[in-house]
Amino acid sequence: MSDEIRVVAVLQGKPGTGKALGEALQRCVASSRLEAGCHFYTAHQDLADADRIVVIERWASQQALEAHKQTPHYRALGGEIGDLVTGAPQVSVLRSLGEA
Repeated sequence: MSDEIRVVAVLQGKPGTGKALGEALQRCVASSRLEAGCHFYTAHQDLADADRIVVIERWASQQALEAHKQTPHYRALGGEIGDLVTGAPQVSVLRSLGEA
């Protein structure tokens, strides 16, 4: 079994903040992709709700994810989006049951 994990994070922006929220997340995406343990990291805007952003990530391991949480770009993101979101992100950390 692989140590790789996936993360799905859903951020609900306040009304009218989708563009600013997406821009802030894109800055974090670019830096995160450069991390050694990052296999995939992308942000998506919900077509039904422009203020809702879903981030999908793949990390080499739980340790790689924990290292990511200590990076300057990840820590800065929290302060940058704090006034844009309605609450804490809904985050699921997942392990694959197997690849098809």
